Amino acid sequence: MTEQAFTMDTDSVDIVIVGGGIVGLCFANALIGSDFSVLIIERRELTTDIEALCAENQPDAKPGFRVSAINRSALKQFKQIGIFHLSGSKKALAKRLCVFDKMFVWDQTGAGQIQFDSAELGVSELGAIVENDVLQLLLLENIKAAENITYLCPQEITCIEYKPDENNPEHQTTTLSLSSGRKILTKLLVGADGVNSKVSEVASIQRSRHAYQQLGVVCNVSTREHHQNTAWQCFMPSGPLAFLPLFNGQCSIVWSLDEAAAERIMALDDAAFKVALAEASEFKLGEILDVSQRFSFPLSHGHASDYVKQGLVLIGDAAHNIHPLAGQGANLGIADAFALAEIIIAAKQANRQWFALHTLAKYQRQRKGANLLMEGSMTAFKELFGQDNPFLCEIRNAGLSLVDRIPALKYKIIQQALGVVD
Repeated sequence: MTEQAFTMDTDSVDIVIVGGGIVGLCFANALIGSDFSVLIIERRELTTDIEALCAENQPDAKPGFRVSAINRSALKQFKQIGIFHLSGSKKALAKRLCVFDKMFVWDQTGAGQIQFDSAELGVSELGAIVENDVLQLLLLENIKAAENITYLCPQEITCIEYKPDENNPEHQTTTLSLSSGRKILTKLLVGADGVNSKVSEVASIQRSRHAYQQLGVVCNVSTREHHQNTAWQCFMPSGPLAFLPLFNGQCSIVWSLDEAAAERIMALDDAAFKVALAEASEFKLGEILDVSQRFSFPLSHGHASDYVKQGLVLIGDAAHNIHPLAGQGANLGIADAFALAEIIIAAKQANRQWFALHTLAKYQRQRKGANLLMEGSMTAFKELFGQDNPFLCEIRNAGLSLVDRIPALKYKIIQQALGVVD
């Protein structure tokens, strides 16, 4: 979609969302049919269109390289806003989700392992793996008919004039200048623009940044054994390795490695890489039969000092980012989006100042603690399983096996990690 596909008669809107990725679009979807006028500004167009994805929706279709593990809580939200109820050929998009009902986690240094099964938990699934582009397109399609949502893409923001007025919040406005020459006035500016957030910068919000000195190696692979709709994760001293099931029977792999090791892995030819990957996974899915192009990206974690200011709020990676070992980054951002929408809708319905700092602070109180806890947990897991000390290895393996034998504890963990709620 482009700017020409959506027009507005006024340059003043209630809410501007900077960033049309998954999190920004989730927030917009949660506001469909509300009393808010909403403008989404995104600078990059998706390179894949719906028609191409639907046309390729065959058994031998090649999935995209960037995928997300969407937990049960997020899936429930998506069902409520109707993104899986598209008509006609668009239904093919929803078929590209791969629901998984089991997880298998093990420690390569010993016999410790833990399994999670949706049947034992009494739910239909634990989550789903979906290509990021597919999820974005589903969310975009859902807002096409929304009268209160406008989507501008591609569009660059050349200037943001943010001047908070905490003493007189009713007069709070932010002005955005666009590359088209247009100026937009808004009461609430929402930063969904990633780790290097421009919105965070104009509000002078500080952010902690910690590099893991690791790279994540990603690609799609075909394996001798079927993935069995199971998410597989192996912890190794060199870093965690995940095999995530895809709709076409392949797996998306995310292999976290120290920078030097990652560079060696990236330098291997396909034949050598397939052997190294199969050995690292202890042949849980047999030999690696085929491998796509590989990509790598640096791993880090960080947190904004504040999520909110008067008339301004951060969601998703603009507020926090974590290690991908449990696939929780997207889920935290999605939870941010729906929580913020619920709070400001309730405030407006109660005729309160929905864009005022005291209202937005409720969102920060609700989300920041949970996000910090998850960030700390992922860092602790990374450090614990990144040690090859024999004593720590014994403790890890004993701990995994013990938890696997205590159903109440095991499923408390999965409820927290995967948002399994009904």
